[in-house]
Parts: sequence; C-alpha cells; structure tokens
Amino acid sequence: MTLHAHFVGSIGLDTVDEVFSEVGKLLGPNLKRIPDGEPGSRRGWITYQYPMLRASPYLAPTAEAAAGFPRLRIADGVKAEEIRFGELGYAREASASYEALKRARARGDIPASVKLQVSLPTPFAVINAFAQRDQAKLIEAPYEKAMLREIDVICASIPHHDLSFQWDVCLEMVIWDGHHPAIKSFPGMDKAFADEFARISKPIPDDVELGFHLCYGDMDAKHIVEPVDTEKMVSLANLISNAVTRPIAFMHLPVPIQRFDDAFYAPLAQLNLKPGCELFLGLVHAQDGVEGTQKRFDLAKRHAGDFGIATECGISRCRTPELVHGFLDTYAGIIKGSA
Repeated sequence: MTLHAHFVGSIGLDTVDEVFSEVGKLLGPNLKRIPDGEPGSRRGWITYQYPMLRASPYLAPTAEAAAGFPRLRIADGVKAEEIRFGELGYAREASASYEALKRARARGDIPASVKLQVSLPTPFAVINAFAQRDQAKLIEAPYEKAMLREIDVICASIPHHDLSFQWDVCLEMVIWDGHHPAIKSFPGMDKAFADEFARISKPIPDDVELGFHLCYGDMDAKHIVEPVDTEKMVSLANLISNAVTRPIAFMHLPVPIQRFDDAFYAPLAQLNLKPGCELFLGLVHAQDGVEGTQKRFDLAKRHAGDFGIATECGISRCRTPELVHGFLDTYAGIIKGSA
C-alpha cells in the first residue's frame, strides 16, 4: 500500500517552481496534491491579508495590537452593511501556481495525477485575529463573501480534476481546545463552528477536492498552545465531518515532536471520518529525523490504522532551506522504510 505524503501549505523554498521541482522529484509518486509552498508575502499565513485589510476605506486602526499589527475597527461614519472587500489575492496566486504546476509536469518533475492544493485560512481566523473583538462578526461577513468569490474564480480558472482546496483551521482549533490562557472557548461554539464549516464548504463544487488542516499555530516555529492529546482534535474533526455535507477528501491533525506516549494517540480510535476521507498525521519532524518520526509513526499505528504522513504545520517560518531539506529527507526516509 502506498504511503501518501501531505504538505500543509508553506514549504520555505524561494519560488513556486523550486517547490514543485524539488518536492515533486523526491516525493512525486507519494503525492496526491501539492501546495505551491506559499513563498514571498504569503510565508506568514494570514499576515498576507493584513495590508489589504489596512488599506480598506471601511476600516481604521485602533491602539490595540494583534500579532504585531494594530487591530482594525469599522471606520467612523461607515455602516456595517456598507463594508465590502475586493480581490484578496488568492485567486491570482493560484492561477500563476497552476501554470507552474503544468510546467513541472512537462519537465517530468510531478506526475500528471498530482493536483494543485490551494490552502486557505478560514475567514473566521483572519478577521478575529486582526479586527476589534466586538466588531469581528460584522467585518467577517463581507470578508467571507470575498473569500468565497476567490474560490469561485479559482474553480472557474483551474480544471476541477486538477484542484484541491484545504481550509486551514487554526483559531477555531485553539478555541475548541480551551487550554490557551487568553483564547477561550465560548458557549455555543459547537453550533457556531459547525455552521461556519458547512457554510464555507458548501460553495465548493463536489468534483473539487476539499480537505481540512487542524492547526495549533506555528508562530516562530512553535504551537500557540500544545495539545494535551489528540482528543480535542478528534472531536473537532468529527464535528467537521458531521457538519459538512459535501465529500471531504482528507483531514490533517498535528503531532508535536515530543509525543512518544500512547496516551497522546489513544483518542484517535474515536475518529469518525466520512467514507473516502484520508487521515494525515503531522508527525514528520526534521529535528529528530527518520528515527524520531518512525517512533511517532509506530505509536500512531496502534490507534489510527491507515494514515498518511505530514508535518505538523507549514515549514516556512523561522526555517532555513537546509532545514526544509531535512524535512523532505525525513519524508523520503519514512516512505522508503514503509515500502
């Protein structure tokens, strides 16, 4: 059985062509989809969106900071129903990356069956990270419309059989976990998140792949909060699986490098994914290489059955090209050992 490799989004190489060439040549037969590596201004995940939000005439900065940026509020004299956003940039990037994917295929670097993976942050994460808290819902609604427009444009410009979307679920995951001292769970979050995931997934055509990356963050290559075990990830994955009515192709769950205990993996036995949904566990770490990754892999097998391998999050921030190649070599080593 082929062991599949998954990449969350950012990869840490300098260009899209470099990502497709190096990752494709090394891991192509084990890939179902490949992201473009999110180089340049997208390397910092949702910080890519802040300049667009700050430039909006409907928003104004406050004195409160969030992730190093002034939080934004609705500008004086602006009614919530007047707020609208234009292009967010994701569709233009996806179109260019699809052309790069076709070039990589023509060179023989990537198999023709490998889809372009477009990883998108949930609108909830973007707006709740940067907006004044008591106005976030009002700003999120028009931003969500803009994000769904981006998806429409991407689906119109890239053949559906070549396309895969991934929702990056970070802020919701940390809220759901409930262990961060400042990012708290709230009453009714199960319904709020179920409605959100159903709403943002429904417009994606059924013949386009869709998956979810559950995320504990990667600020300075560290989680926002470390999960106690996989229980909260499993329960949120099950909620998503129940709420989203269209097919789900894959679900990704992170695994911290230090977890060599059965207790961490045991809740995976309660995972209830849709038929045809592939599980990926983010247990690939370059810091302890093939040996450490193999130990985590073997522990997870006791509780999860079949799954593919991934890193716990994107591998761009605060990482050198040498470390990126360490990750790639670790992927290759685990795949070779499973053959």
